Amino acid sequence: GAWLPGSMIHLDHLTTTPPLPEVIDAMRPWHESHFGAAGSLHQLGLEARDALDEARSSLAKLVNATDPEEIIFTSNGTEAVNLAVKGAALANRRFGKHIVTTQIEHPAVLGSIAWLGEQGFERTQLSVDNQGRIDPAALGQALRDDTALVGLHHASHDLGTIQPIAEAARLTRERGIPLFVDATLSGGWLPLDVQQLGVDLVALAPHRFHGPKGVGVLYRNRRTLIEPLIHGGVHENELRAGTENIAAIVGAGVAAESALANLGQRSNLTGELQRKLLTGIRDAVAGVHLNGPEPGEHRLPHHLSLSTEQVEGEGQALAMDLQGVAIHAGAACTTKSMQIPPALEAIGLDADLARGTTLWGIGADTSEADITGAIEVFTDVTGKLRAITPVEDLLS
Repeated sequence: GAWLPGSMIHLDHLTTTPPLPEVIDAMRPWHESHFGAAGSLHQLGLEARDALDEARSSLAKLVNATDPEEIIFTSNGTEAVNLAVKGAALANRRFGKHIVTTQIEHPAVLGSIAWLGEQGFERTQLSVDNQGRIDPAALGQALRDDTALVGLHHASHDLGTIQPIAEAARLTRERGIPLFVDATLSGGWLPLDVQQLGVDLVALAPHRFHGPKGVGVLYRNRRTLIEPLIHGGVHENELRAGTENIAAIVGAGVAAESALANLGQRSNLTGELQRKLLTGIRDAVAGVHLNGPEPGEHRLPHHLSLSTEQVEGEGQALAMDLQGVAIHAGAACTTKSMQIPPALEAIGLDADLARGTTLWGIGADTSEADITGAIEVFTDVTGKLRAITPVEDLLS
């Protein structure tokens, strides 16, 4: 990796990515000399407002919004998801209290819908096939006259599977039901044209496409009603009160420009490394299963979910960390709880195998040498862990 400190091989880009050098350079002045708040009338405030407008335009271009005002900045992707799901459901509750989603959404989506359940909303959860894809026909059948919102992810955190969003949007659009798309993992990696797709709300997490932490993005079609969740000042078109994190927003704007300019090249490069990593591991280690589709048009170009027989994913990740390779064990955002990720259960993965799951994320900074090194370490670690498997496990 070109710009990572030390000799750590970072293959946990699904959790977070190192900010690009130009992102850090763009942010620095906003921590130092340009520290004004965008709401102030003086020169420092004016500078901040201009920077905010410029970043808003950059994010609008990334998703091809019709107007920069359709971009709302939040504190992170989770807040953007909460604002979209709760905000749209609450704004539309007079039309109905039914929400359609899948079994395998990110905890931010499922948590928001669970909270809405306490406010009297009902939900229908669509099942997925063994690759983790929904069937658009099943979505069509799940829609009702009182459906207030449909929430789908663009690509799965746990499986890497890309959903048929355009087909889903055709169904929701016909019925006039708002469609929220969680693109917190795919944003900056997959093309995302909100006008072409016909989607109403999209959440993005800039820190997952080489931008900074501390900023989230919500695209909201201007015809889509949402209720604000945070009340106070008139920031963000009165949809999200609070002094804006200008430095992080500026960084997000630069990361969005870079992602848009390099989208094709970036996904081709990471796609090649993804294939090399998968082939290398399959050749070196027996009993490794890929979750979700094979690399190609149905899978994120920088994502692998692997389940290894006779080992625990957490043990693999910890042992690899000691040898200087960072990967993620188990499910996205649920490592502390040892239960099987809902996504792995939904695709019918055996519980023992599910416990041997690791997630691998390649970045714009990943080199071929990183991939080769990671394959060697994974092979070594898996062999050693299998050698010390308790006898009773082998007999059972």
